[in-house]
Amino acid sequence: MTDTPLKLFNSLTRSIEVFEPVHPGEARVYTCGPTVYNYQHIGNMRAYVFADTLGRVLQWKGYSLTHVVNITDVGHLTSDADEGEDKMERMAAREGKSAWDIARFYQEDFERDLARLNVQPKQHPRATEYVEAMIDWGKSIADKHCYELESGLYFDVSTVADYGRLARAVTEDGEGRIESVEGKRNAADFAIWRKTPAGETRQMEWDSPWGRGAPGWHLECSVMGEALLGFPFDIHTGGIDHREIHHPNEIAQNQAYCCTNGLDDPRNSGAKIWMHNNFLVERSGKMSKSSGEFLRLQLLVDKGYHPLAYRLMCLQAHYRSELEFSWEGLGAALTRLKRMVMGIERLKQRVDAEPAGKADMSLYQIDEAISDDLNTARVLVIAESISAEKGYAGDRLNAIAECDKLLGLNLFDLTRADLRIRPKAATITEAEIEAALARRKEARAAKDFATSDAIRDELAAQCVEVMDGDPLGWEWKL
Repeated sequence: MTDTPLKLFNSLTRSIEVFEPVHPGEARVYTCGPTVYNYQHIGNMRAYVFADTLGRVLQWKGYSLTHVVNITDVGHLTSDADEGEDKMERMAAREGKSAWDIARFYQEDFERDLARLNVQPKQHPRATEYVEAMIDWGKSIADKHCYELESGLYFDVSTVADYGRLARAVTEDGEGRIESVEGKRNAADFAIWRKTPAGETRQMEWDSPWGRGAPGWHLECSVMGEALLGFPFDIHTGGIDHREIHHPNEIAQNQAYCCTNGLDDPRNSGAKIWMHNNFLVERSGKMSKSSGEFLRLQLLVDKGYHPLAYRLMCLQAHYRSELEFSWEGLGAALTRLKRMVMGIERLKQRVDAEPAGKADMSLYQIDEAISDDLNTARVLVIAESISAEKGYAGDRLNAIAECDKLLGLNLFDLTRADLRIRPKAATITEAEIEAALARRKEARAAKDFATSDAIRDELAAQCVEVMDGDPLGWEWKL
């Protein structure tokens, strides 16, 4: 393999930087995980496709990877700041279950979605497993950096240098989403510990020096990042929505805990590089969980789309670009995935029939593309061009396999049959479709176009689109 330096965009410095690991030969990565109070929508899942791609690239580059994706099962309020109800408690009350059962159910669903998107296994520590460590963390910083209010223990952001630099809060109105809590010294101050109000009882609460209650949402990532990866670790990732409040607060906690100085040296933030994927945009408003039937991976499957078509859709755009979701775009991604699978099937059929070749399938282009801040769109094009080139099929398959180590599309195990998923709402059987198409083929051969059109219209009425002249040879789709 060539040795093109891996260049990544650091959100903290707003610049492209060459990756240089803290520990030679190792890569330690922390990704902000989900709050498991509900199903994850596909916008949430883009963050984990991005983080998984980063991990694959680091491994492809030869680093030993340790990758942590936390599970938030306590502490996250309905506001990203310090207002509203606890998300876990609210869902538990709504569904008539314990908060622990809610967390277990939705974590398992999240992990199933990760598997369907071919996301490699990661460490998934739960916040509730680290509450005692969070209390100890709070004790260690309370005297110099915190103050108590009736509602709990709050972090004073004026006690650390460069607060909000990640969000560019001063110039980008980064504090606009922060609500006022009575008694706070600064609008941006945030909860380290939230005391249970007098007369109330929560399902998830613990004793602490600041009263019985629960940790603030931001604290868990600092505690688990330090415990599992050590400060400083290499890369911290998350969605761009975390860049405004959650990650600046996490950085402030890290600075206080390590007794470090300003952020001119990014290592003082707890991680050398901070990376954020941009939003997935859906114009109908069904991306938000508050919309009721929101867009989740199972809905895509129910409509007949393979989950890896969504992964490919994400890879077609750069992770720092907004990606607009549409059913047409997802359909195009599915067709592209089919073409790639069929190209590999053709090459596999040719390997045994061809003499061994000595074609130099250089990895330079692949390495150069992925080293350019994870340019997966270019790697996709390279994989497709290799499939179409001339040369020994075995060499070309090997080169495509290297691309797929980075893309994670499972190209060598997928079949065309895997990619034709029956929509949940479909009532017609495949046998009935095939029989109708056979009758239509006979009618067309006899130039009986009236019958041919009638059969096509009958199928269309049952949500079967007939694709005449489809170069893939897929004669219909539901």
